[in-house]
Amino acid sequence: MAALNLQFTDEEMADLRAAAQREGKSLKALAHDAVVALVSSRKHLVEEAAARVAAISEGLNERLAK
Repeated sequence: MAALNLQFTDEEMADLRAAAQREGKSLKALAHDAVVALVSSRKHLVEEAAARVAAISEGLNERLAK
């Protein structure tokens, strides 16, 4: 399994530790879940944008095919 080494300031690390404790998670689990959630949300935005472009260009593509 791939791994990632991140660096944080002391203040950032304190905030992360507090957040992990509030959520009852380890630092590793908190960071993993946050990164995966961010990537998933952005992937969804890209898919929506691609669908919009495809819908808009559908008529154009039909006209160009003639």
